[in-house]
Amino acid sequence: MTSPKTPTAADAAAELDARRFGRPTHGWRRTIYIIIFESDTPAGLLFDKMLLVAILASVAVVMLDSSLAASNRYHPALVALEWMFTALFTIEYLARLACVERPWRYARSFFGIVDLVSVLPTYLAVLVPGLHALINVRVLRMLRVFRILKLANYLAEYQLLGAALRDSRRKIAVFLSTVLMIVVTLGTVMYVIEGPQNGFTSIPIAIYWAVTTMTTVGFGDIVPRTDLGRAIATIMMLMGWGVLAVPTGIVTAEMTSQRLRAITGRGCPQCGAGEHTADARFCRVCGATLGA
Repeated sequence: MTSPKTPTAADAAAELDARRFGRPTHGWRRTIYIIIFESDTPAGLLFDKMLLVAILASVAVVMLDSSLAASNRYHPALVALEWMFTALFTIEYLARLACVERPWRYARSFFGIVDLVSVLPTYLAVLVPGLHALINVRVLRMLRVFRILKLANYLAEYQLLGAALRDSRRKIAVFLSTVLMIVVTLGTVMYVIEGPQNGFTSIPIAIYWAVTTMTTVGFGDIVPRTDLGRAIATIMMLMGWGVLAVPTGIVTAEMTSQRLRAITGRGCPQCGAGEHTADARFCRVCGATLGA
């Protein structure tokens, strides 16, 4: 007797799609649905892999067409390939709408909007040629690789990082506000010290210099010439190291706090050891199975 398959995060994601958009119960629509939406079947896995290859190839075609040398030499072939990919993605988008029970809900979902936006630029470029470059937005469809590579199994880690960013947003906002006040103040000071004769032609230009210096980018298009200006620049460069480290420390501390909050007082029924994580299944000391 075989043991039942343990549901994975990818299975949960597929079940969520089925509840949101509606899985057909029979007929050709159910067959298409399984192929398109369920990557845990051989046909679905093959379909998703082929789709990702097509997405990468279509993005490469647009990139080549943006190169003057390649466009002059292969433009007719590149245009033909682009229309071929657009037709392919249009058929795939229509198939997704046709095989779900609630097509309007899918059309309004994140991937539904991405699927639509990935084909619209080619059609709109006929009227407005400048929109052709927007075709590369279809690279967003590569997010489907999470389903194929089973990266959804790391959903807990993604949720932990997201929760840490969400809970530390006020601290980061305060920190960024402080940095903004510093660059505005020091940029204004540098405008007074250096003046237009040294390239600091206005306060916004001086603030731009302060931002590039504080972030240790340092393009070098504007540099201080006076001794006092160079001293201030040196201080800002040293401050820049701390500027880069503080947000990382804030998020890291919040992630640690999130993990500590996940610790529970569940005790082991075998040896009595406590402080097991919320998702722990076995005792950290003796290995006995923990209760619910």
